[in-house]
Amino acid sequence: MHTQETEVLTAADMTWELMPNHIELYHREIVSAAQADRLGIRMSSILWEKLGVGGQVLPHHHDVVEIIHITVGEVKLLCEGEWYSYRAGDTFHVPAGVVHSVANAGDSPSEQISIFVPSGPNVPANHFFGTTLIEDVYSSKLK
Repeated sequence: MHTQETEVLTAADMTWELMPNHIELYHREIVSAAQADRLGIRMSSILWEKLGVGGQVLPHHHDVVEIIHITVGEVKLLCEGEWYSYRAGDTFHVPAGVVHSVANAGDSPSEQISIFVPSGPNVPANHFFGTTLIEDVYSSKLK
């Protein structure tokens, strides 16, 4: 069943939680599996993550696909056994089962959005989203 109301999570109401088993990795879960179920979508989790100076997501792999979008700072990505440098605006698509790691490479915290998506042979084909415009009766309320 799909939720029919928009849910708003404000940054002010969210706390940074230390992620165990990594170095200076903090996260805020912005979409949980339960929220995805209420929305009627296939999603394991979406995390807003912060790596402190010297922080590192230690080498690991998942049973889901991970999409990592760097939003703040400079990082190094462990990819196919080698470290590569990247910065805010760069995105990584990590297939399920692939070993990877992200380390803060700057002198201030880095931030990223990590999207965890189930994968498998029977997943329906994807398509770009559709949009239906409605008569604009809301702009007058914008002020």
